[in-house]
Amino acid sequence: MATSKKSGSGPGMSRRQVLQAGLATAAVAAVGGPGHALARGAEPTAADSDKVSTIDIHAHYFPEAYLDLVAGEGKRFDASYRMTEQGFFIKTPAGSNGPLPAKFIDMKARIADMDQQGVAVQAISLTAPMLYWGDAELSTKLAKAWNDTASTACQAHPSRLVAFLTLPMLYPDQALDELNRASKLPGMRGVYLGTNIGTHDLDDPLFEPILARIEALDLPIFLHPVEPIGGDRLKAFFLSNLIGNPVDTAVAACHLIFGGVLDRHPKLQISLPHAGGVLPILIGRIDQGWRTRPELKHLQQAPSTYLRRFTYDTITHSKSIMEYVIQQVGAERIMMGSDYCFTMGYDKPVQFLDQVDLASEQRRMILGGNAARLLKL
Repeated sequence: MATSKKSGSGPGMSRRQVLQAGLATAAVAAVGGPGHALARGAEPTAADSDKVSTIDIHAHYFPEAYLDLVAGEGKRFDASYRMTEQGFFIKTPAGSNGPLPAKFIDMKARIADMDQQGVAVQAISLTAPMLYWGDAELSTKLAKAWNDTASTACQAHPSRLVAFLTLPMLYPDQALDELNRASKLPGMRGVYLGTNIGTHDLDDPLFEPILARIEALDLPIFLHPVEPIGGDRLKAFFLSNLIGNPVDTAVAACHLIFGGVLDRHPKLQISLPHAGGVLPILIGRIDQGWRTRPELKHLQQAPSTYLRRFTYDTITHSKSIMEYVIQQVGAERIMMGSDYCFTMGYDKPVQFLDQVDLASEQRRMILGGNAARLLKL
């Protein structure tokens, strides 16, 4: 999304130009600093070309202003935020999270981690428990607080950060107003949505005008599980995350497919986290249901044909599963992700791809080329 706002980096330069110019510099710093071959002006090797312009599509951020709103105005919903020596905790009616490390908030620590990981750019987004629990007033305030603070962070680090805006989805009028406003903010390159929103799935008519507007704005959507699925059986052993999250991603994708959202919005671009969850693994079973079940006959083509309507990140923690997903959907639909900075993510997202059987061009696409195209960098 273009913007006419100027940066202090040079007269007459838009933030888009500043960002594009800065990507190469950031990538060089990320992969080796002044001693690296690209920085020295030497001929780049194949390994060098594989490592430049790395973009992390899946990285989370909690701004202080957002957390302060939860702690203050969220009290009437029994929500809270507190910082401790072990990290910070956030609690809402939609769920809780913590202890979480302070580097979720600290931009200096984040940039240092990116340098260590070899990540040139992060696309930052909110994470659970999101903001689908307050009334219209507070939900809108929370969305604005996150969007404004994320945009400020992007302006402070124009070559290192872009953002997915968040919306008060349960209140369509307010969500549309905030979408129109926040999509113009510097640094915003897409929209972040939960795989489920309160008690609603994404094919609910409540969301239709919002999805139509997102499509018209040509903004990609990044989905993410926000509320546990599976009830009491998944409360033990961290199963709500280990199993619940990838299942919920597949449930959301199936609602988008069978609920007709992808047919009604042919230009809508939707990214599935955690390499699509269990969707790619179960697609044969889902196709068999479409072939044999009368309640699925409304779909004009096999569910598997929709796999290439989505894009996916690399968070599988499995070489063989990653290779299977690439085989199913194509390397051109895969983007590097870290899930920064959760324990279920990657400390070394770039190095994970070293073990995956990839041609050099495929690796370049996954490391940054695909994300740069999707985010219009």
